[in-house]
Amino acid sequence: YLLHLKFYSTTINIGVFTLKKGYLYIALSTFFFSTMEISLKLVAGNFNSIQMTVSRFFVGSLVLLPFAIKHLKAIEVKLEKKDLLLFAWLGFVCIVISMILYQLAVMHTKASVVASIFSCNPIFVLFFAHLLLKANIYKHNIIALILQIIGILFIINPFATKLSVLGIILTILAALTFAFYGVCGKKSTQKFGGTIVTCFSFIFGSLELLLLVFISHISGVDDLLISNNLDTFANVPLLSGYTLSSIPVFIYIAVGVTGMGYCFYFLAMEYTDANTTSLIFFFKPIIAPILAFIVLKEVIPINMIIGILFILTGSIYTILCTMKLQHNMDHQIA
Repeated sequence: YLLHLKFYSTTINIGVFTLKKGYLYIALSTFFFSTMEISLKLVAGNFNSIQMTVSRFFVGSLVLLPFAIKHLKAIEVKLEKKDLLLFAWLGFVCIVISMILYQLAVMHTKASVVASIFSCNPIFVLFFAHLLLKANIYKHNIIALILQIIGILFIINPFATKLSVLGIILTILAALTFAFYGVCGKKSTQKFGGTIVTCFSFIFGSLELLLLVFISHISGVDDLLISNNLDTFANVPLLSGYTLSSIPVFIYIAVGVTGMGYCFYFLAMEYTDANTTSLIFFFKPIIAPILAFIVLKEVIPINMIIGILFILTGSIYTILCTMKLQHNMDHQIA
């Protein structure tokens, strides 16, 4: 009896230790992700948007690479040509499309606004999953979406808005395409794990964007882009903007936010579950505006506070209903 008691006690202690590590990874990932928009805003005047995107994701992928290789060896699965092609497609959607839109959004509107609206992307995932993977959409998903749309409308405040309409549109498009990226990579994530899929999609995406950077320097192409008011995409620099003040911030963005942020995110997935890990996107709309106020002196108006509360209510409602649904399914199986 004492041996059994000691065994169960040891098992519980290990479980609690694992859970504590999971919450630590969630806290670290939440911090890094919540400082993303603020950090990008701090060096927005130093770097071209395309330059920043290709640089930070390439460096970030190198941070993730040792973890990805280790996991690839652990699962004893070899990457095939079709897997690499899928990673290339995912990288194009995530970095060349979504993250460029995201970077442009940060340039055109407040960091706190971008952080709050972008945090709605888990709800968009549900609808892309329904369209592409035939996943079920439940009543609580619809209610949560309505609450988050109301939240976005409060943040935008269309009747008295002083925010950039372009910035808002870019943020919503960035969130939609990022959700699309997540759904497209779902099957690969189930096969390889999130670390591998993210690392290799980042590598391919940054290399694809680098190719477009080289094309932007071709005579005639740059003139065409400039004549169509697309100066940001023309003659994209790669080495300019690095100063004694901008280099530390860039290292933090590339290694910390992009590399370690995603690394801790996937470690949290390993030590907890998807629902618990998704708390990151629920805390971010609270933490990011506060940090933006402290660091960037961005004022948080009452309409934005109300909007954030609506977004949080929709998110929390979703996770509680999902947990209840999962509990009922587990109970039926048992």
